[in-house]
Amino acid sequence: MRLAALFSGGKDSTYSILLAERMGHEVAVLLTFLPKSIDSYLFHYPNLHITPLQAEAMGKKQLLIPVEGRDEEKVLDMALADVAGMVDGLVTGAIASRYQRDRMAKAAEKHGLKLLTPLWGVEPSQLLRRVLENGFKMMVVAVAAAGLGEEWLGRMLDDQAVAELSRLKEKYGVHPAGEGGEMETLVLDCPLFSKKLEPRRVEKVWRNNYGYLIVHEAVLVGKS
Repeated sequence: MRLAALFSGGKDSTYSILLAERMGHEVAVLLTFLPKSIDSYLFHYPNLHITPLQAEAMGKKQLLIPVEGRDEEKVLDMALADVAGMVDGLVTGAIASRYQRDRMAKAAEKHGLKLLTPLWGVEPSQLLRRVLENGFKMMVVAVAAAGLGEEWLGRMLDDQAVAELSRLKEKYGVHPAGEGGEMETLVLDCPLFSKKLEPRRVEKVWRNNYGYLIVHEAVLVGKS
């Protein structure tokens, strides 16, 4: 199938694209929604201005879609209407959120698109290990959960971080993959990229019990 992919620049959406292509599908276009604030209930927020560099590294067409107001489902519906004639389906990085999956499925079905969710139901810690085994380099760019403090901002997700997230799940109920918004990531490198993303200037923003990392400047560099 020719697919459109919901793409946020994070690990889940990027890994779902990799899996879809390994299944033999063609991801023809990336749909990146641009909410006005971190309070979005359907879409990723941090560092979406960096995603065109990632799209370039993947050699893929990208549509940047502003989200005005609170009617995010309407914006999703309009975006799928625009691409329905170009693709046969939609791939997303949903893992366990039935709220998000049900709304994506409803919107896709309305426009005659099949929904592909290759990460659905995978145990979170196992998913993180699979992503790492596939050569992903990911940086934490937002946290909002007990046990995830300011020190996590800018941290690379590696085996040690995955082990710590598993312990936080036992202690606080944190979803290790951040499905509930506990954590957001930015993919710096993966098998889909012809070049890797290198942040050059970043800023931490911390507000009481949550925070995010703004990547003010980044470039694509060759893989050594």
